[in-house]
Amino acid sequence: MATLISCGPGFFAKTLGLLSSRSLARCTCVCPAVRGVSFSTSSGGPPKRPLTGYLRYAVQQRPAVAKQYPDVRIVEITKKIAQEWRLLSPEQKKPYQEAALAAREVYKEEMTKFKEQLTLAQATALKEEKRKKVAKRRAIRKKRELTMLGKPKRPRSAFNIFMSEHFQEATGESMQAKMKNLLEDWSKLHTSQKEVYMQLAEDDKIRYKNEMKSWEEHMVEVGREDLIRNRKKKTKPKKSVKAKGNKTKIKVVSESEGTEMPASSPGTGKSASRAKKAEE
Repeated sequence: MATLISCGPGFFAKTLGLLSSRSLARCTCVCPAVRGVSFSTSSGGPPKRPLTGYLRYAVQQRPAVAKQYPDVRIVEITKKIAQEWRLLSPEQKKPYQEAALAAREVYKEEMTKFKEQLTLAQATALKEEKRKKVAKRRAIRKKRELTMLGKPKRPRSAFNIFMSEHFQEATGESMQAKMKNLLEDWSKLHTSQKEVYMQLAEDDKIRYKNEMKSWEEHMVEVGREDLIRNRKKKTKPKKSVKAKGNKTKIKVVSESEGTEMPASSPGTGKSASRAKKAEE
């Protein structure tokens, strides 16, 4: 539950804004559909994910808190509800948590029945979508952890520096239009004008390098060596090439028998002459 609360008030504010008492009975929080795959089964679609104990409490308390603080934004209302939840005793949280567990068991049974009706293509697509969601959540958690640990920001490129300086004054109604116009302005700049931003980008690289060195040293001190970049590059051992001498085959013809005696080394000539003397 602490993990849910630590996700930030923005998430719960968005969730609570979409939920109602009717959606609580239906256990909303719809499982996202997989692109390009139609789940036309007898049940009509995947079952709805059940609410957690905290979200059940939040949905129940939201109208009363909103009525008590009419001029407060929904984000602040969510913070107040989260604070109230933390102050509840285990006995007070128990009804909400038990209801969440019961709803989860029903959800598992419905999900099992739903998966049994899927075709192979639908099951594969659903599995792939789940894998992407898990990978995305892990990446978000990793990024949040690195931010909390104070990891330095990556160096900006010359165009990024140019864009940050001129974004406010750029023409265009949307962000995409502004970035497109800024890219055109960047391409029209003279080389001497771009060199200013390129030098700033080089300075930012030096800044990043120095900050990363200090940060990684600190991570080693606190026992987080797993966050250190691996600088060791595997180098393949160089194969030693031995110079091979040219071996010439020498054919020695015996005068008496007329047989050929091959020799593959310079020393063979001496042995051949000795054999010839022995024959004489």
